[in-house]
Amino acid sequence: MDFENKTAINATKIHADQSLKKAIQKFMKKIVFLLLIIVSGFLTSCETDDNNCSNGDVWVGLGLVQKDAGTGSFTIAMDDGEVLYPAAADTIWPGLKNHDRVFTKFAILGNKENPNHDEQYYVEIYSLRKILYKGILDITPAIEDSIGNDPISVKDHWLKNDMLNFELQYFGGSKVHYINLVKKPGAINLENGPFILELRHKTNGDNEQFPLSAVVTFDMSSLKVAGKTSTPYKIIAKGFDGHDFEFSGEYKY
Repeated sequence: MDFENKTAINATKIHADQSLKKAIQKFMKKIVFLLLIIVSGFLTSCETDDNNCSNGDVWVGLGLVQKDAGTGSFTIAMDDGEVLYPAAADTIWPGLKNHDRVFTKFAILGNKENPNHDEQYYVEIYSLRKILYKGILDITPAIEDSIGNDPISVKDHWLKNDMLNFELQYFGGSKVHYINLVKKPGAINLENGPFILELRHKTNGDNEQFPLSAVVTFDMSSLKVAGKTSTPYKIIAKGFDGHDFEFSGEYKY
């Protein structure tokens, strides 16, 4: 075998080895990602169930903090209509602000009597985690680069009252990622069809070391149109490997 042919065979072998290595890495990444999806499924099944769910006396769910500026105490208005009155709320969970979006794990201590007979409970909070909660951003050429357009995976989405919620998955390791829901500035013209929203993700150059997940919420109230009772919308997002996300819905108000 001459040197030229031997070199060509070696080059082919190296290319094949690199391709195999990349295939194995991609396969392993998908396995880890699938495991994360399975674990997340047990959590989100409780978060999105209208009847909530329990493990013995433990409950979980999403809600909004309603804080008393005078006393520092707070309640949590859950997405399904219940109102939670935490025990020793002002000392155990400092730093909470009014209208913070939270994911909470709690136990019910008893009913709170009220004249309207609403579902109100005294509870013991086991854990409380803030959820990203922000409005829809007008995107302009001046901020286009800072918003980013990196891929992200939308695993679930649901609209509750004025809140559009996403369960997201992506890859990262050491840097803070930015997630925004954006629209073009200007008046909403419903005669042109569904209003277009883009879910944008910026990795800030983070390495794809670990599969990560997040639940985020966006306030849809800026899409209300005077004289109307609903706004049709379409959401688009850049996905991994060309699997882009697209969904059409209707925001009723």
